[in-house]
Amino acid sequence: MKKIIYIASIFFASIFSGCDDFLTVESPDFSTDKYWRNKDDVEAGLSAVYGQLENRTDAYALGEIRAVVETFRGDDITTGQDVNNYPEWGQMYNFTYTNENSRIKSYWMNNYNGINYANNVIFGIDKVQAGNNPMNQEDYSHTMGEAVFLRAYYHFKLIMNWKEIIIRDEYLTSEAQTHKALSSRIDCWDFVCSELSRAGSMLPETRPSQEAGRVTKGAAYAYLGWAYLTRAYEEPEQKEFFLSEAMKALNNVSGYELVDNYESLFNGTNKNSSEAIFELQFTNTTADGTYHKHVLHYWLAAPSMGGWDEIRISSMMYNEYLKEGRIAENNMYDARAYGSMIFDDPYYTENPNIYGMKYDEVFEGNPEVSNCFKKYLPASLEEFNQSAVATNIPLMRYANVMLMKAEIYNEQNLQDEAIPLINKIRKIHGRLPEMTGKSYEDVKAQIEHERLVEFALENVRFYDLRRWGKLKEAMQAAGRTNFNVAEDEFLPIPLMEIQSNNEIN
Repeated sequence: MKKIIYIASIFFASIFSGCDDFLTVESPDFSTDKYWRNKDDVEAGLSAVYGQLENRTDAYALGEIRAVVETFRGDDITTGQDVNNYPEWGQMYNFTYTNENSRIKSYWMNNYNGINYANNVIFGIDKVQAGNNPMNQEDYSHTMGEAVFLRAYYHFKLIMNWKEIIIRDEYLTSEAQTHKALSSRIDCWDFVCSELSRAGSMLPETRPSQEAGRVTKGAAYAYLGWAYLTRAYEEPEQKEFFLSEAMKALNNVSGYELVDNYESLFNGTNKNSSEAIFELQFTNTTADGTYHKHVLHYWLAAPSMGGWDEIRISSMMYNEYLKEGRIAENNMYDARAYGSMIFDDPYYTENPNIYGMKYDEVFEGNPEVSNCFKKYLPASLEEFNQSAVATNIPLMRYANVMLMKAEIYNEQNLQDEAIPLINKIRKIHGRLPEMTGKSYEDVKAQIEHERLVEFALENVRFYDLRRWGKLKEAMQAAGRTNFNVAEDEFLPIPLMEIQSNNEIN
């Protein structure tokens, strides 16, 4: 029996924004065109669109959906013992999933729900503008830019994980509209790039502090640059054109700077920093019944710390962190190692830097898990001991823009332009000396290393490997023997979609 998947009333008991006021607005039912009256209605609608980001309104879904689908497919992690209790999670890591896997289904549905909500808001904005209480031009531009960006973002997430997707670009009013064919990959990319470019032209450069977390022009152009960089590898006959377009987009990302304290980007002490271009918002505010926290800290912490042992550092990742040796300031390893993991090092063995405890106090008697990720663990023991935490999750950082630009320069054989970008990140985030080597291959290898240590656990690794054509060798090296490029480079269309959409066989 065919089911209507995407037409749904939007009844959120709690919804999203970057500020507490926006977070605590009650979400209306705007499933009919009778709802849209003024700017307040548009703002409430946008809150619901933001609310779908990474399933953020469910404290567990950040791990159980996003991490399982995205993080588990990278080689920077390995799974912990508790994953054995959840067969569908293990299937994602082992590449034994089918199109019936509920994690794949939930990821697909969440992004399409976000698209549906965005389409509702875009319809609503135009209805408001044609009504008795239209917004001024600035408010119209900014709210429309947000809705268009978020619609593009959800499509971007889908096209990064599926070879072909359904372009949903209209307000749905009938079941017939839900039956729509997959579009070609090129058409999907054309749509995403067009939408991001449109959003970039409408969004503001900055936001006031009370709107922290809401998207800006920088977010639109950062993702546009990422989209074009991806296309440069996927469509080699137009590589130079797409590299050029990617650089144009990334050059429009301005007003950001690297944060001196790398660890602070992830432990809740430096939310929406000068480096944050787009950040998933969480808050301890519980006004009006809202609840915007997550349990990722328990996913990552070692069992001896009270963690659930879902994600561990892969041996490859551990070695990569320490690869360059003690060449950082004060005879230390890369500072990003200390900001990202807890490991057997004097910094932890001789000092109580694990919530007031030393390394042996934490890991004694637990040799099977002698290190763990530190990234996303809250700064204080008090917050760590909470059932859920409110640390933000960076989605796009300025460091990513810089390294994408370095990659483009290198592909254009402009190594002298690429190297300073790499060295700036090494100096500020890694406390490291400048890289050695000046050739194309030297810079390429350095970029691959820097992206790995800079973005481990930030869910870019699988997409980086695919862009560089290195998925097969990386998975073989990691012992992921079930990985097959032809089958696992992209996810299968969920069975639910095939059964409910007459246009997909």
